[in-house]
Amino acid sequence: MKLLEGKTAIVTGAARGIGKEIALTYAKHGCNVAFTDLVINEAAQETEKELAAFGVKAKAYASDASNYEDTQRVVKEIVAEFGRVDILVNNAGITKDGALKRMTEQQWDMVIAVNLKSVFNFTQAVQPIMWKQAGGSVINMSSVVGVSGNANQCNYSASKAGIIGFTKSAAKEMGTRGIRHNAIAPGFIITEMTGVLPENVKKEWEQKIPLRRGGTPEDVANTCVYLGSDLSAYVSGQVINVCGGMNM
Repeated sequence: MKLLEGKTAIVTGAARGIGKEIALTYAKHGCNVAFTDLVINEAAQETEKELAAFGVKAKAYASDASNYEDTQRVVKEIVAEFGRVDILVNNAGITKDGALKRMTEQQWDMVIAVNLKSVFNFTQAVQPIMWKQAGGSVINMSSVVGVSGNANQCNYSASKAGIIGFTKSAAKEMGTRGIRHNAIAPGFIITEMTGVLPENVKKEWEQKIPLRRGGTPEDVANTCVYLGSDLSAYVSGQVINVCGGMNM
């Protein structure tokens, strides 16, 4: 069953990692996908081919999600090409971890800009489109550390907590037009970045998780399918923790 048949989605930061898995899972469910990354390199081009193999329309766009003008430009290009936007997944994000006492202003500003300002940029850019369509689903990628905090991640935690506040406010503001806003808070997800951690560190993490395993990009992507589909037609303003019970 293709839950997203005929819909069009924008997925930011999707050339690799969790973003790529979201885009691929969307394509499997019949969704046309426009995805962005900072630069369109061979990896992004390969992702485009993988998506198109599912028989959907797919295109990669170079975009600096933290830049307001660049976001306005790329959304206009996407709408001109695809005609509509039913789903927006604000996935673009970075980390610049460090102890607060040694964190630089640049580390703070960069993480806030890429992780939080990008959500404002893209959400505002698609709002007129979804408003005219009288419907749409915006899915914002937060984190369990945005809910509970984490040492040495003050900038990252603040950006992800800000996303939660933004999501709830936007849900109240745009619900009258059938535009839903929800956030996903992933926990310990096994990706290329976490995969390089020493085994003892990964085991320590797993012991804190009731399900006793790290999550997969597919776990996050499947939640995105639910929130993007009509199965969640009455779900808005929520934060769904995809963390195996680590954060309750």
